[in-house]
Amino acid sequence: MEKLEEVLNRLGEKMSKAVEEPVSRAAEVGQGRAPRLLPDRHPVRDFFIADVLDWAVKDDRHSMEHPMFSLSKKPDKRIRRYEHNAISVTVTPSVLGLATIWDKDILLYCISVLVEGLNQGRNDISRTVRLTAYDLLVTTNRTTGGRSYEELKAALERLRGTSITTNISTNGTRQARGFGLIDNWEIVERSPANGRMVGVEITLNKWLYNAIVACEVLTLNREYFRLLGGLERRLYELARKHCGNQAKWSISMELLHKKSGSQATLVKFREMVKRAVAGDALPDYRLRYDPEGDQVMFYTKDAQRLAASLGG
Repeated sequence: MEKLEEVLNRLGEKMSKAVEEPVSRAAEVGQGRAPRLLPDRHPVRDFFIADVLDWAVKDDRHSMEHPMFSLSKKPDKRIRRYEHNAISVTVTPSVLGLATIWDKDILLYCISVLVEGLNQGRNDISRTVRLTAYDLLVTTNRTTGGRSYEELKAALERLRGTSITTNISTNGTRQARGFGLIDNWEIVERSPANGRMVGVEITLNKWLYNAIVACEVLTLNREYFRLLGGLERRLYELARKHCGNQAKWSISMELLHKKSGSQATLVKFREMVKRAVAGDALPDYRLRYDPEGDQVMFYTKDAQRLAASLGG
C-alpha cells in the first residue's frame, strides 16, 4: 500500500490546475490551529441506554445537501433564501432565531429512532417520537447537568419556531405550505427530585417523516457529535452527502460557500475552510485546498480506497 503522503501528492496532481503543496505545510495555511474536537464525554457506556448507543446515527439527505440551519450559536433572525439547480429553500426564524446545526442533533436522534424501528420491521412508526432527555444528551455527546436540559428546551423551541418553505419533494410528495422543523413538542414526564424533563414527545413535520419512511437517509459517523464548530459539522454533512462512499469529491469555493449556508463573506469563509483543512478534524474525510483553482477537495481517510481510485 502506498504511503498516505504519496497518495495525497498523486491526488493533488490530478486536481485541475492543482498547485503542489506539501501536506506538512497545512498547519501554516490554517494558522496552526489544533483540531476542534470535543472530548468523548461518555466513554463508559451506560447499561440502560446501551442499545441506543449501538444504533446507527441517521440524517435526512435533503437537509444534508441544502442549507437549513444556522452555523452560529448567536441568535440569527434573518430570513434566508437559497436557490440552486431549480431547488429553492426559504428559512424563516422565530423571535428566538433560526434553529442551529447543534439543534439538529435532536432531529438526528429522532430520525435514528424511527429508522431503527423500520429496520426491526415495525409497522407502527408514527411522526411522534417519545424519548428520554438523558438518553438524547448522552447519545449526542452533551453534558447531563441542569444547564444542558435548559439548552435542550431552548433548542426544541427554535426547531418548532423555524419555518421552512421549499420545493424539495420527500417520498414523492411536495409540501404546498411552509412547515416548522418540528410540529410540536411536549414534556410528558419530569423528575420528582428536581423537576427536570425526563420524557419528551416530539412530533416531526410530514416533510421529514416522508423522507424517513422512504429511507431518504444516510448514516453518519458517531464522531460527528464531537465536532465543535458549526462549519466543521456542515462540511462533514456535505462530504457525507456528495462524497459518500466515493474516494473523492471536489467543489469550487464559491459553491461550497453557497451550499454551506455560512453568513460570512466569501473571503472570510475561505480562511475558515483553510483552518478546517489544517485542523483535519472531520470523521472519515480529509480536505485539501487548491489555491489556484480556488477549489476544495474532499477525500476519504481510507488510504487503500483512495489509492485504488487513483489507479494505485
